[in-house]
Amino acid sequence: MKNTILLLILAILSGCYGPKTPLKTGLEGKALPAFNLLLTDSSTYVNTGNLPNSQPIVLFCFSPRCPYCRAQMDEIVGDMASLKGIRFYVLTTWPFAEMKDFYRHYQLNTFSNVVVGLDYTHFFVDYFKAEGIPYLAIYGRDKRLKGAFMGNVYSNQIKEVAGN
Repeated sequence: MKNTILLLILAILSGCYGPKTPLKTGLEGKALPAFNLLLTDSSTYVNTGNLPNSQPIVLFCFSPRCPYCRAQMDEIVGDMASLKGIRFYVLTTWPFAEMKDFYRHYQLNTFSNVVVGLDYTHFFVDYFKAEGIPYLAIYGRDKRLKGAFMGNVYSNQIKEVAGN
C-alpha cells in the first residue's frame, strides 16, 4: 500500500514538471497576435504587434499565487544565462499589486530580456483558450508560434522549441 501511494505521488509530480510535447492549439505557425500589456510602472503599455523580430519570444502567462508558476519562474531565472537570447513577456490577469510583488520577488528588473505586464483585457487566455497555468507560448524570430505548453517545462525545452 505504501509503495502504491508513493508511486501515485511520483506519477502526479512527474506530470507537472518535465519533458513534454507542445500542445496542439491550432495556432501553430500563426503570427504573434497584437494585444496590449500594462507594464509594471503602471503608465507604459507595450503592444505585442510592435515587438522586434530579432529574438525568439516567450509569452509566459502566470498567476502570482500559483506554486507551479513560481517553480517555472525559478527555472527560467535560474538558467537565464543560457536564455538571454530569448525575450520573455511575463503576463498575468491578476491584480496589478500582486503582479508587482511577483516582479519584485524575482527581481525581474535585473534581466534586460524580461518584460512583465498586466493583460488587463484577458486577451492571452481567450486567444489560446488556456485552461491552466503556467502557460507558455513560444514564438520564433519570425514571430510565428512554434509551440505552446501548459504546466512546467525545462529551460532547455524552451530553447529547443524557440530555436535558440
